[in-house]
Amino acid sequence: MAEMPYDLPFLDRAEAGVLLGERLTRLGLRAPVVLGLPRGGVAVAAPVAERLHGTLDVLIVRKIGYPFQPELGVGAIAEGGAPVLDTTLMRRLGLTEETLAKVVSSERKELARQAAVYRGGRPLPDLSGRDVVVVDDGLATGGTARAALRALRPMDTAVLVLAVPVGARETREALRDEADDVVILVTPPQFRAVGEWYEHFGQLTDDDVLDLLSR
Repeated sequence: MAEMPYDLPFLDRAEAGVLLGERLTRLGLRAPVVLGLPRGGVAVAAPVAERLHGTLDVLIVRKIGYPFQPELGVGAIAEGGAPVLDTTLMRRLGLTEETLAKVVSSERKELARQAAVYRGGRPLPDLSGRDVVVVDDGLATGGTARAALRALRPMDTAVLVLAVPVGARETREALRDEADDVVILVTPPQFRAVGEWYEHFGQLTDDDVLDLLSR
C-alpha cells in the first residue's frame, strides 16, 4: 500500500487515529474488532473503531526488560500468548529463558492486573471469524506488536491487520509475515523514537484508558 503525505508531527494520538481510521476504510473490513495496545495505542484505536464502525477493546502486552536495565526490551508477552523473545539480543547479553523467568512472571502478573482494570475480568471477545485490527501509537522495534499478533493468530481471525500512524520501515518489513496486512501512515527515513512524531505525546493513565473504553 503506497504512502500518502501527512503533515508531521501529528498533533496528538487522537488526530493520528482519525487519519489512520480513514486510511483503513480502504480495506473493506467488516465490523472489525479494534484492539488498542495500552496505554497509548488505545487513544489511537478509539477514533479508528469509530470510523470503521467497529468494536473497541484492548489487548494487553508487556515488554520483557533486561533484568539489570529494565528499559532495554529483550522481548514481550501478550495476554493469552507465550513470551516472544529477541534471541539474538539475549545471546549478546548472555541471557537465557531461565534468567528471565522472574521478569516474565512479574509481567504476567501485570498483564492480569491490567486486564482486570480495563475489562473488569471479562475475557477477550471471541475473535473467531472476525476482522481484527491491532492498533498502537507507533512501531519502533516491533517487539510488542509481534507478541500481540502471535497471541492472536491461533484465534482463527478472518483478517488480522496491524495499524499504526508512524513506524520504522525495516520493522514494517520484518512484521509482514505476522499479519495479513501492516498499515503505517508514515515511515520516516530517519526514525529514532515514536514520540518525535507527535506534538503532544503525554503518558496516559489507567483512568484515561478506561475513559476511552467507556465512550
